[in-house]
Amino acid sequence: MKNLKKIGYALLIIGGLNWGFVGLFQTDLVAKFFGDMSMVSRLIYALVGISALIILTTRCGCKGCKGSKCCK
Repeated sequence: MKNLKKIGYALLIIGGLNWGFVGLFQTDLVAKFFGDMSMVSRLIYALVGISALIILTTRCGCKGCKGSKCCK
């Protein structure tokens, strides 16, 4: 699960940077490198969305957590 979360965070960073470029420069880097709504682009978008769900559902909600270590 630890590696899955690392991959999820990496994909969220990639997705966040892509959306930053879309907002600031009107440039979709994923579409630019892999084609506009190509199969690869759609796969990347889907993986970013799935990783967001994974991170949202696996994060710890208790107040005693420090950094990435959960007190549960």
